[in-house]
Amino acid sequence: MAPDTCCCSRRALQRRLPFLAWLPVYSLQWLPMDFIAGLSVGLTVIPQALAYAEVAGLPPQYGLYSAFTGCFVYFFLGTSRDVTLGPTAIMSLLVSFYTLHEPAYAVLLAFLSGCIQLAMGFLHLGFLLDFISCPVIKGFTSAATITIGFGQIKNLLGLQRIPRQFFLQVYHTFLHISETRVGDAVLGLACMVLLLALKLMREGVPPPDPETPLCVKLSRGLVWTVTTARNALVVSFAALIAYSFEVTGHHPFVLTGKIAEGLPPVRAPPFSVTTDNKTISFSEMVQNMGTGLAVVPLVGLLESIAVAKSFASQNNYRIDANQELLAIGLTNVLGSLVSSYPVTGSFGRTAVNAQTGVCTPAGGLVTGVLVLLSLNYLTSLFYYIPKSALAAVIIMAVAPLFDAKIFRTLWRVKRLDLLPLSVTFLLCFWEVQYGILAGTLVSLLILLHFVARPKTQVSEGRILVLQPASGLHFPAIDALREAIMNRALEGMWASQDEQKLAHTPAFACTPQPQRPQG
Repeated sequence: MAPDTCCCSRRALQRRLPFLAWLPVYSLQWLPMDFIAGLSVGLTVIPQALAYAEVAGLPPQYGLYSAFTGCFVYFFLGTSRDVTLGPTAIMSLLVSFYTLHEPAYAVLLAFLSGCIQLAMGFLHLGFLLDFISCPVIKGFTSAATITIGFGQIKNLLGLQRIPRQFFLQVYHTFLHISETRVGDAVLGLACMVLLLALKLMREGVPPPDPETPLCVKLSRGLVWTVTTARNALVVSFAALIAYSFEVTGHHPFVLTGKIAEGLPPVRAPPFSVTTDNKTISFSEMVQNMGTGLAVVPLVGLLESIAVAKSFASQNNYRIDANQELLAIGLTNVLGSLVSSYPVTGSFGRTAVNAQTGVCTPAGGLVTGVLVLLSLNYLTSLFYYIPKSALAAVIIMAVAPLFDAKIFRTLWRVKRLDLLPLSVTFLLCFWEVQYGILAGTLVSLLILLHFVARPKTQVSEGRILVLQPASGLHFPAIDALREAIMNRALEGMWASQDEQKLAHTPAFACTPQPQRPQG
């Protein structure tokens, strides 16, 4: 019994701490791949983190504060070798909605979201996410893509004093279009074209072939490295241009400006905040965040688990959904201690990680160290990054999230699912929580309709058999009883008609004799 008990406890420990399963068998052959993958993701996340902080309505350093904790936590708790946790466009958009653009609210939201996610993981409540259907997710993602992308037009054109509410943003952007700064517009569009060209170039790099000559391999490797780090290269190029203008006394670009230097202090999340000589208590802060305490943790879990499942299926391994809940929950709780806002799994950076050939979550350690080094030594250089260049990075990052094909697919496969998709898509431009809630309710109503009115298969013969196509639940009892009675009555009437016809006597029709004429 003792060996079995020891084996079970070891297995349970490895399930809770997955790194104990792969670290003892770590091969030195994996080290170069993990290092290159971590470096590639690090060069991607640094400019993205600065840009996503702008989407969240926070100072740029908060994007970097949010970019390293997940790298270290996921090393110990993650069950996917590909996933990278950090700031994303959609999560940053939600933070901007619910935190009043105040860093204290964003950090507290990270802590409370992490607590909720941890509780869901310990209670094995991951199944609740299954009730948010694919059309709702697609509708929300597509609306968020448009909202985020259009929200960066003001930075791309150098416009000032543009409100953040979507409809007001559209109105004021066109109203002030004549105030476009030529320098910002030219630089931003040039960065977008360069990012697109590098992306297409990367997609055109052929897969490695053992028979390829060494010089060709090296040239392809160089092209692949440059195109993978395109965000960092383009932002650095734009910053160099801006710096060259600044030293000559010209100011054609709106710059990121001064960023707090050094690593973030380790401290408890703010449970109260003082603004304008007034102290806002914890309960008031929670009330101000409102439904964000439900929307942010749920969307974070959805995004992260969807990314993990997608790459696990592509690369033939399995993930533990409840363990993923614990990993992202602990990331947000610990991240709040270093002024992080809520984070989740990033599809774009996870794709970079996977395509680089990462072998284990150890690649995240390299990414985390690179972010910490940039915080400690490079923040003074971030002053010269033009906001139009960061806007170009965001627009090119979120553009692939808009799925236009889903409308055509649902029209061909199941048109009824277009209803929750459209409801979610349209209402998310008004308020995100209303869009997700309304879309989920419509999906549940459709589901309940099929439960209450199941399709039935009828087998007619000497015995009438009605078989529900799905399981029988109590809302369907009356409908099924009525269907049975109707079928039984129809069968009874048909039987009576047959019996009447069988017993009806046959009468011969004989002609009547005609009277003689005259």
